[in-house]
Amino acid sequence: MKNNPFLSVVISQYNELLNLKYNVVEEVYDYLQKQSYTWELIIVDDGSTDGSTDYTAKFARPNFQYIKAEHKGKAGGLHRGIQEAKGDWILFTDIDQSTPINQIEKLLPYCPDFKAIIGSRGRKRDNFSLFRQFASYVFRTLRKVLLLGHIEDTQCGFKLFESEMLKRTFPHLDVLTDFKDSGWNVTAFDVELLYMFEKLGGRIMEVSVTWRNEDISVTKDRKFVKESLDMARQVLKVTINNCLLYTSDAA
Repeated sequence: MKNNPFLSVVISQYNELLNLKYNVVEEVYDYLQKQSYTWELIIVDDGSTDGSTDYTAKFARPNFQYIKAEHKGKAGGLHRGIQEAKGDWILFTDIDQSTPINQIEKLLPYCPDFKAIIGSRGRKRDNFSLFRQFASYVFRTLRKVLLLGHIEDTQCGFKLFESEMLKRTFPHLDVLTDFKDSGWNVTAFDVELLYMFEKLGGRIMEVSVTWRNEDISVTKDRKFVKESLDMARQVLKVTINNCLLYTSDAA
């Protein structure tokens, strides 16, 4: 008899103590407890150095798993969570809950017709400065010209995936082998992942979700301009890579 939960919620955190103190983990857990489907919550600590490791470790509940991992960036943390996840579907969400967990109600109706149901913030970014609005527009335009032109927002952290296909594709992400240990690490792994999904025939549905920048755990080593350039370079790299190799490796 199959005992796997319907949903695995996977969160990768790095130096998120300020966000954690707003009881975001409790909010996610309390919401899941009220649902009729079976679920599990997995939080991977990506080698935090700000005390958030000890803070999260104190949260002990049924259907909750906390993993202390070596620092490998957000994609690396998610990969570790995916390896442990037992659900039929896997949801990525951010610890700051800029997109609240209850927005999954907008994504679930598209299961199982689509293999990936992704949250979209649209074009406007609440709480973003004009500079960040402009930089986001430039990145989005470049990415749409090169890859996934029919998708408005590839970078929203709220995404639901069919577990089997996610476990087949995620280990092949370039960022997992090209990670450089440099503190907070922002990547465009979402673009590569969604591109791989489509190459393997996985249908993707983009759904508008509520989003407001709630991240208060901004560290000094976050360099927005550098992040944007790094992400643009990653998109270019995915564009010129031989994607047929991904298809054969993940088959």
